[in-house]
Formats: sequence, C-alpha cells, structure tokens
Amino acid sequence: REGNRVRGSPVRPSRQAMLSSVVLAALSFTAPVAHRATSGISMMADKSASIPFLPKPEGLDGSMAGDVGFDPLNLSRNFDLKWMREAELKHGRICMLATLGFVAVDLGLLAPGAPSGYSSVAAHDMAVEKGAMYVLLFAASLVEVCAGVPAVEQMMKGSDREPGYFAFDPLNFSKDAASKQRMQLCEVKNGRLAMMAFSGIVTQAVLTGHGFPYLY
Repeated sequence: REGNRVRGSPVRPSRQAMLSSVVLAALSFTAPVAHRATSGISMMADKSASIPFLPKPEGLDGSMAGDVGFDPLNLSRNFDLKWMREAELKHGRICMLATLGFVAVDLGLLAPGAPSGYSSVAAHDMAVEKGAMYVLLFAASLVEVCAGVPAVEQMMKGSDREPGYFAFDPLNFSKDAASKQRMQLCEVKNGRLAMMAFSGIVTQAVLTGHGFPYLY
C-alpha cells in the first residue's frame, strides 16, 4: 500500500527544470524580434542612396566619382560600367562646351569672321543647309576614330586606363590625389547638369523663337 501511494502520487518538477522551461520560453519569444530587426537593417542597407524605394544596383559600388546608386533602368547590369562612364563623360564634356557656345552666340559673342545677326538655332540650320555642319561632323568623327576608339578599346581589354582619361590637364588641376578626386566629381556633376541644361535650352529656343534666357 505504501508503495502504491508513492507510485500513484504526482511527480513534482524540480526547480532546475522549471527555470529551464522559463528561459526557453523567453528565448522563443525574443528570437523573432531580433531577426526582424536585423532583416530591416539589411533591407535599408540594400536600398539605393538616391532612390530609397528602389533596390541598390548591383554594379554600382561607389568606387567611381559621382556614384550615388542612381540606375533606375538597371543598365549597369547589362553593360560594362567603364564603357558607360566613358560615354557619360564624353557626352557631358560635349554638352558643357555646347551650352557655353549656344548661349554665347545668342548673347552676341561671335568668332572672328562669323556672320552676325543670327541666333544659335538659325546658325545651326544655315550650317546644315550650306554643308558646313557636315565638315564639322567629319572632323569630330576623325578625332573619335583616331583617338577615342583606340583608347576605349585598350581600356575594355584590361588596361589600367581610367574612363575618360586622355592625359589632358594643361593647367595641372589634378596635381595630387585629393585634387584629382575633387575634379573628377566636379566634372561628372557639371557634365550631368550640362546635358540637362542643353536639352532644355535647345527646346526652349526652338519653341519660343527667342534667345537667352529662353523663358518666353
């Protein structure tokens, strides 16, 4: 009988077992919270710095001047980044010169011997009609074929040439590493601004038929 009462009485858990159960229960509730916080930080880090609601482009690692993760069409995934930077710098340089020349002509600043009394739009149309624009196109193409294409080809084959580099710095603006980095950033920013500005200037000049400031 005494033995039957011992076997039939309920078994009381030890204090160690109760403590272990409480700790495990606490960990089971806290672990998902920590996981969500980590995943949230990771998601924020993988977003584009310039467009926070889009994923960060895989090909843009911030190593190039002016890289702020702006690639909404994801072109860096399908094209070589060096080739695209070469094209960006080239178009930016052309538009910086074009913007300056377009505005200068409309303000009356002409080259020696150039006919006066014509706007930039009218001068362009006349150059196309008279054939002078074809001469300019041929000269630009010749420079591109003789200098631009070989340089880009060497770069794409693995040379250490940086995109847009032609050893042209007559005023020695890039005298040290810090100056070079600053000038590269300035060139990219001003080139991007010039591309937008030239598009707007030409559009306004044609639509309004007036010169600078092309607002009416």
